[in-house]
This record gives sequence, structure tokens and C-alpha cells, in this order.
Amino acid sequence: MTLRIGNFSGFYGDRFDALREMLTGGGADVLTGDYLAELTMLILARDRLKDPAAGYARTFLRQLEETLGLAQERGVRIVTNAGGLNPAGLADAVRALAGRLGIPVRVAHVEGDDLTARYPGSLAAHAYIGGFGIAECLRAGADVVVTGRVTDAALVTGPAVAHFGWGPTEYDRLAGAVVAGHVLECGAQATGGNYAFFGERPPGDLRRPGFPLAEIHADGSSVITKHPGTGGFVDVGTVTAQLLYETGGARYAGPDVTARLDTVRLRQDGPDRVRVEGVRGEAPPPTLKAGLNRLGGFRNEVVFVLTGLGIEAKAGLVKEQLGDALAKSPPAEVRWELARTDRPDAGTEETASALLRLVVRDPAQEKVGRVLSGAAVELALASYPGFHVMAPPGKGSPYGVFEDVYVPHGDVDHVAVLHDGRRIAVPPAHDTAVLDEDGLPEPPLPEPLPAAPTTRAPLGLVAGARSGDKGGNANVGVWVRSDDAWRWLAHELTVERFRELIPEARDLPVTRHVLPRLRALNFLVEGILGEGVAAQARFDPQAKALGEWLRSRHLDIPEALL
Repeated sequence: MTLRIGNFSGFYGDRFDALREMLTGGGADVLTGDYLAELTMLILARDRLKDPAAGYARTFLRQLEETLGLAQERGVRIVTNAGGLNPAGLADAVRALAGRLGIPVRVAHVEGDDLTARYPGSLAAHAYIGGFGIAECLRAGADVVVTGRVTDAALVTGPAVAHFGWGPTEYDRLAGAVVAGHVLECGAQATGGNYAFFGERPPGDLRRPGFPLAEIHADGSSVITKHPGTGGFVDVGTVTAQLLYETGGARYAGPDVTARLDTVRLRQDGPDRVRVEGVRGEAPPPTLKAGLNRLGGFRNEVVFVLTGLGIEAKAGLVKEQLGDALAKSPPAEVRWELARTDRPDAGTEETASALLRLVVRDPAQEKVGRVLSGAAVELALASYPGFHVMAPPGKGSPYGVFEDVYVPHGDVDHVAVLHDGRRIAVPPAHDTAVLDEDGLPEPPLPEPLPAAPTTRAPLGLVAGARSGDKGGNANVGVWVRSDDAWRWLAHELTVERFRELIPEARDLPVTRHVLPRLRALNFLVEGILGEGVAAQARFDPQAKALGEWLRSRHLDIPEALL
């Protein structure tokens, strides 16, 4: 009684033909498409400002136009959060598309996540709801289920609940589905995409990774795999990497269940097959997370190219010149960053050049627009030798701010709107437990390795990493692939050592979580991303490469591990 759930989208803009690939490449019962992220919600909110009928991922409709008949023919149901801010609108659009194509399709949707009216000044405020509304739609016979801001994992837990008949307090089973859903939600990241050890595979393996599948069992355990013959690969490393992505401590909280990541056991179950078992679950917290997106003001930037000799002096000159100009009407925030991408005695002009980036922000567009562009352009013949910029600054563009708040379950009207128009209210979780990371005992560390010769080398020769964003915070998950490497990593990579290796984190709260069964450490760095990805507070605003930066840093590593 296995349920096969595949993924065909990990973000708004993912591979367009993945839905067709998943329908034609092998068997599946349900296919899920994840289109939403914090930044996506802001993009859809701005679309809706221009057109009240917008607010959903239009790409999904175009994908469905080519594949809806194939899905019906093969009996594959489709569940997607592409509804974004307007799930009812997308459901209507799918019905209209099916009508034009002459394909009889039962379309349902889930609503109730929209809390925008309760938060004046926000462009979009949406609660992360769970999978039981999806389950109601599927039980009633829906072929396509459209949602708004459900949790990413709910796209998998909902079909699993409908298929196996799990109740709301079967926490271990639900937690197993949440873990499977978390592995699937980012598409090809589970099949070798963005993988730390990609260089160990033949280049052809990763040219076009396939999309992942989960074979879910009635007890909540699963096998992560992919269609035969597709690119990429699935092994314990790729699944570990995705498990650590955008997580915090051992308790991974959601609206349906809190999954205990410290209980997850992974083992290779054959080529491109990883078994996930042992997952324990607990009652969900008494509140739901809600993401608020609002406009934070306006920003502008200009990148000066500094070439050849005297890089620091050239940067100093242009900073003084622009500082004088901006002082007449200073923006609220002025930030300079010098990236020393230059090399001595370089063979090309590009590799002889450094980049000096200026970013300004202010609530008023005029303070970041003409003031900056005029001042920068006027320096063209009056500044450092070799003066030029990557692109002239514009008039200033709006930027967004993300904030998360928490609301009681009962404040959200979670409703399944069935294909026949009936509305089924989904009750809030009746058993909850306050999330308490401090209530978990610190797991025992392994015995340290005995003293032995070491070599100064990059951490990444031994450890993999994956990093990501949650609002203004970032997480960096670090894992190793042998017991001896774990014995070293668990004692070496402390919070203090992490701060040494990542200087941006030195003055920020950093929490280390130990996950021995995954041979992993997960670091949560609070505030490193400012007000979230849309605010673009740093060079890598989503912390996608923070883990790779960490892997490039040098430590004294036991020679036996290298």
C-alpha cells in the first residue's frame, strides 16, 4: 500500500518541462508543485496591485496546458501551492483551461491562509497552514488541488493523510510524511542539484538532474528515489543535505505535527534509493507562523570598477567624493562594500579589477534616485583613473521587508473548497505543545579522535554544507560521511570556531544544534540577512552560498581524514 509522490517544481521559475518529465518518466500517484517562497509572495503581491485577478503562478497554467490530458489519462493527481495569494482564481483558471481542452477535471482549492486584512500596511500576510485541507479535497475526488500558503511539506502530508486515512494525532506517521515532503520540496536539490560533493560525480550525471519521488508507506517511513534513466543521483548525502536545508533545531515545527529531525535514520537501499525511517513526531505548537510582506522603502545601487594599482586609494577617493554629494540630502542608509576580485599582474583586465558596491536606502524615492545617479555620473571625468561602473544607477526601486508573526490556530479559517462547491471547514489542531528546544537534552558527543598529525586545509575536503534563509536569519547545515569525521567535526566546529570562520557572524546570535544520526551540525545565525531576502541586505541575500564559504575556510584537519 505504497503511495508514490513526485515533485515537479521547487520554486517559481523551475524547469518548465518537469511536469511532463514526471508524467512520462515513470509511475506516480500524485505530483506536487512548490512555487512559493518569502520573496515569491512579495512578487505575487505586487502583481496583484496591478491586477486584482492576479496573485498566482501563471507558469503552472502553461505547464498544465501541455500535460493535463496526460495526467488524466494516467490517473495522476496534481497538488500545488501555485495559487499563491489567489487560490480560488487559479482554480477557476484551471477549470476554464480544462473546458477549452475538453478534459473533464475536478478542481478543488484550499483557502483561509490570507490574513492581510488583519495587518494594515502589509502587502501580503499569510499563515502557513497544514495538509488536512488538501486531504479533504482529495478524499472528495479532486484531480487537481490548488492551495495558497500551506507549508511546503503539506503538499506531501495532505495526499498521505488522504491515502492512508491518518488521524490528526498520528504524529509519528505525520512526521515521517513531513520529512519526506521536506526532502521533495526543493526539487532537484534532492537528486544532486546544488550538492557540495558534486565534483565526485561524472559531469553527465549532473547536467540535468531528474526530480525526486517519495515512496511513502502506511507507517510514515519512505524511500526517496527518482525515475529510472533521469539525471542526477539519490544517496544518503543528497538526502542529508536537503534535510538540513532551511531548518533550525531538532524540532521541526509545522501546523500538523512537530517532526523530530534528531530521530531520522537514513540508509542506502539500492542505487538511487534512500530509506527514511524512525521519524518521531510530537504535537504541533499552539500557534501558526504567518509571513508578512510589506514595502520597506526604496533602494539604489551602483558598482564602481577599480582596475590595476592603488585599489584601496581609488576606493577611498570615490567614497569621499560621493560622500560629499550625498551629504546634501543623506539617505537613511548608505553602505559600501569592496570586493577584492583583482589579482596582481593579471592576464585580463577583468581579473585586474575589484568591485566597489554602494547601496543606499530611504523611505523616500527621491533620496535614492536622482541624488545618487546624478552624483555618480558627474564623477565620470573627475575621479580615479580608469573610472567606470557596471551600469548607471537608476531612479531607485522599491524593496520589500519580510517579518514572521505567530497566530493561534483558531484565528485561521482553514477551508477546503471542493470541486462541487461544498466548503469543508478544517478544524484547528486540538492537541498542541509549546515548542521547547531547551527541553531536549543535548545529545552526547562522540569520543574525540586521538591526537594525530594535522594539515591546514579547507573544511570542505571533509564536510558538506547547505545553507538557506528564513526571514532575516540563515542556517548552515554541515555534515560528514564517516564516523571518524564526525568524531572530529563534533568537537572542532563549535560556535566559537564558526564565528572565527564566518566573521559576519561574530557579533550575531549563533546557535548550534547537534544531530548525531545524520552526523550533522546545524547553525542558526540570527539577523545576518537583515529584514529578509527582499531587502537585499548582503551580497548573498538568501545565504545560498554561506555554507560554501564556510567549506572554503581553512582549519587544522587530521591527515587521516584527508
